[in-house]
Amino acid sequence: MRKGEYVIDTRDGRVGQVMGKVGGYVQLRPPGGGREWDCPDDALAPAPPGEVLRARVRELNRQHRLP
Repeated sequence: MRKGEYVIDTRDGRVGQVMGKVGGYVQLRPPGGGREWDCPDDALAPAPPGEVLRARVRELNRQHRLP
């Protein structure tokens, strides 16, 4: 996986952008920003464009909700 690429963490279905790699783990960040998490190399799958778009829309909606 290359830095900047979007992938799916197959353990829980989250879409993340590859931020880096340390040992056997890839550091992922949600589309639109947020807290990073680590995922083992073997638990990653390429993210289809539709999944990336849905994740970005969810994140934008979350950020712009009225209090």
